[in-house]
Amino acid sequence: MSVLPLFSTEAALRTAAPAASSTWRPVRLALTTTQKWLLPLGVVLFDVLFWQQGMGLNLALYTLLATLALLASWPHAAWRSGYFQLTLAGVLLSCGAMGWYGSFTAALACSGSLLMLWGYANQPHLKLLILALLTGFGAAVEVIVALPPALARRLPSRETKAGRVLWYARLLLVPVLVLGVFHMLFVVANPHYSAVVDTVWQQLSLWLSRWLELLSFGHLLFWGLALAVTATVLLRVPLPGLAQWEARFGEVVLRRRDWVASFAVRHPDFSSRSFRLADLRKEYLAAVAVFGLVNLLLLAVNAIDISWLWFGFEPEPGFNLAQFVHEGTYVLIFSILLAMGIVLWFFRRNLNFYRPGLPALRWGATVWVLQNAVLAVSVGLRNYYYISHMGLAYKRIGVCFFLLLTLFGLMTILLKIWQRRSAFSLVRLNSVAAYVVLLSLALGNWESWIARYNLTTGFAQIDYGFLLDMPGRVLPELVRHRATLNRTPHIVRANGNFYTLYEEVKPAEAQLLLDARVAEWRRTYEAEASWQDWTYADWAAYQQLTTGSNAAVAH
Repeated sequence: MSVLPLFSTEAALRTAAPAASSTWRPVRLALTTTQKWLLPLGVVLFDVLFWQQGMGLNLALYTLLATLALLASWPHAAWRSGYFQLTLAGVLLSCGAMGWYGSFTAALACSGSLLMLWGYANQPHLKLLILALLTGFGAAVEVIVALPPALARRLPSRETKAGRVLWYARLLLVPVLVLGVFHMLFVVANPHYSAVVDTVWQQLSLWLSRWLELLSFGHLLFWGLALAVTATVLLRVPLPGLAQWEARFGEVVLRRRDWVASFAVRHPDFSSRSFRLADLRKEYLAAVAVFGLVNLLLLAVNAIDISWLWFGFEPEPGFNLAQFVHEGTYVLIFSILLAMGIVLWFFRRNLNFYRPGLPALRWGATVWVLQNAVLAVSVGLRNYYYISHMGLAYKRIGVCFFLLLTLFGLMTILLKIWQRRSAFSLVRLNSVAAYVVLLSLALGNWESWIARYNLTTGFAQIDYGFLLDMPGRVLPELVRHRATLNRTPHIVRANGNFYTLYEEVKPAEAQLLLDARVAEWRRTYEAEASWQDWTYADWAAYQQLTTGSNAAVAH
């Protein structure tokens, strides 16, 4: 294998294309002059941006610089891929979200988008996002494994290095001894010289202590990480294995004549054709029975949910809404996923071409898919009722987006039923939808929206400990609505006790907790904030809490 060099010509890229090989061979890296200069600069830049820093502007800047380094290598074939363009847009959006909010989802979207961009630049014919992610990760591993031998080849041999060291040591031994003798004489004879020497030694000791701190074991490990990441950014190796594996799959189901049904067992007493037809009919009857029975069962469940949840639902006194939502939601989501899996199983092969019963089979499966969509709406209503009675939280937002993905997945199941789409096609479509959802989550200021909703809706109980544990950018929202605490009947927070998970807090105590949290975050921000982990949301929050735009800060 050969390396695709940075800033290389098209001819060099063509000559670097690897030959297909069934066995893995280690990559032999040959660094260009540009890469030899950029590699140490990249390590220093990574260290300056990330050493003992949080995530914020640094990740956005490094991701943008890495993307520019990739685009500078002119990946012409990758530009023709719509997926490459999609992930490039995702990189830019997630970098913007990282500089604005600096949330975990933004960091996840930023890192994942960059790896997928590397995967599509490596193999432009890839379609699945997950395979592009694995290709980018695999290419990074290949570069990291091949980098130490490449750097070792640049070092002189041990014999040559040892010989030079001994030669210079013998050459400088006598001058150093003479210098040491005269230095001791001057220290004894001249007190001013001795004072200057002491000052020099003190400054040298301070300088060496700083370097020793800089060369700590943890920092050396971090430099190793910086070298690995920088090499991954600058060096690209061809990794066609996953692209070749993906090329085996098509967008539609094709009819195969070597087998018909999933449980076909050949018997020597039957002819091949008659056995196949009989076996296909058995699978058809099994599919019709499954779809018929579960449609009846799901019809009863949906009828109960529609009459109970869809119109005028109001929990009775003492009704455990949390248990109702948590247990019911997870079980129903699992049932929807299981239903999707069963449809994929029956429509994966030649039942798509069984003309005598295909219309009835398709309509039965379609009704089941639509009923599962109704069930997903019922799950969404359960989540909505929980939010309207208990407030917003991360998991409840996650359930909403997961249900959107589930409804999209059910729509793609209909494409499989009526257009004979393959499972590969469904995975491709749903992976794009999941990536769009990830970018949507990265672009949202969810913590502030959660705090604002929970404090302005008028809930009888507020989990204030949950709100205080949120990032500092939420604090202006809490200060702005601190008067809500005086009108809330029950304010609770987690106390860490195994037997009593929550304890009730009085409004005055909640106000003091808020003031303490604000003061602590401001001290931390003033002491630790830097341009590397800067985010606009944190900066704006600090400005609001410091300038007194919220009059209640000085409560």
